[in-house]
Amino acid sequence: MTQGDERILEFLDAKDIVASPSVIAANIDYTGEYVSRRCRKLADAKLLQRVDASNYTITDLGSAFLSGDVDADSIKLDDEE
Repeated sequence: MTQGDERILEFLDAKDIVASPSVIAANIDYTGEYVSRRCRKLADAKLLQRVDASNYTITDLGSAFLSGDVDADSIKLDDEE
């Protein structure tokens, strides 16, 4: 889990919206390319859900992780950057 991953999750959790990586990136000061890659990884780990071809929302697991109810060691993210 990277700092960027946590910022992505925190943004979607706080806003309670469906958003594209470019919208997320504009709000958390990371590049759209980076956020797009990390969103795919977070979706693979079930922390985000892909709503359509380009939008994501946080899952219950993602919210539970942020609140400390899920141990970070139990989250499997491939090729962390």
